[in-house]
Amino acid sequence: MRRAVVSDIHGNLIALQKVLEDIQSQNIDEIFCLGDVIGYGPSPRECIDEVRQFALCILGNHDQAALFDPEGFSSTAERAIFWTRKQLEFDSSDSEQAKQRWRFLAELPRTHQVEEFLFVHGSARNPINEYIFPEDVYNRRKIEKVFSLIPQYCFQGHTHVPGVFTEDFEFLALAQLDNLYELGDQKAMINVGSVGQPRDGDSRSCYVVLDDEQRTVEFRRVAYPIADTANQIYAIDELDNFLGDRLHDGK
Repeated sequence: MRRAVVSDIHGNLIALQKVLEDIQSQNIDEIFCLGDVIGYGPSPRECIDEVRQFALCILGNHDQAALFDPEGFSSTAERAIFWTRKQLEFDSSDSEQAKQRWRFLAELPRTHQVEEFLFVHGSARNPINEYIFPEDVYNRRKIEKVFSLIPQYCFQGHTHVPGVFTEDFEFLALAQLDNLYELGDQKAMINVGSVGQPRDGDSRSCYVVLDDEQRTVEFRRVAYPIADTANQIYAIDELDNFLGDRLHDGK
């Protein structure tokens, strides 16, 4: 089984389409999404329609915020969620499609496990909202607690920063891994990065390919026309220009 694992698309259809093109070249059996299909970006409907075709999608905090109310969001993120909600509520071209999108979001699971692999948005302890940042390796109590809750390997997103957390309190960035991590006896938390809004200083989309047989996780970076997405954001008054600016910086 070769599985593509994506996360944090955030309404960036142009980035998602480029990632899907790359996935098609990788002999992939199925695609998993770790949540935050929407929020921030200009194409929530279209991104949901693409992800509905995947084998799995997990509920992210922005997906949940669209369904209910944003909690703990910045003013920029909150405004984006309210705009996103309006796009999902009022689709004059196809009311049945609008209903199906809401149903899709409402039925998303919080976690999913396949043998020793756990898939979440945030963390094993708090699947939707908990961030595990690279600097958390210095918080031994937090890392130990979260590791105690995973079967062997946990795939997550949420921070938009790709890399691997190990049980011995290390965070391995992509430069250290040379974009490839070999699964061993040690437990690991793998952050798959972000398709639609990378924040590790690299503006290219990021996702991983999990190869069960080879026991490897390959991190793949995919370039896309960032200016096209940014210009779409700039054209929407309810979306802060900062959301377009940050795409260029990967932060």
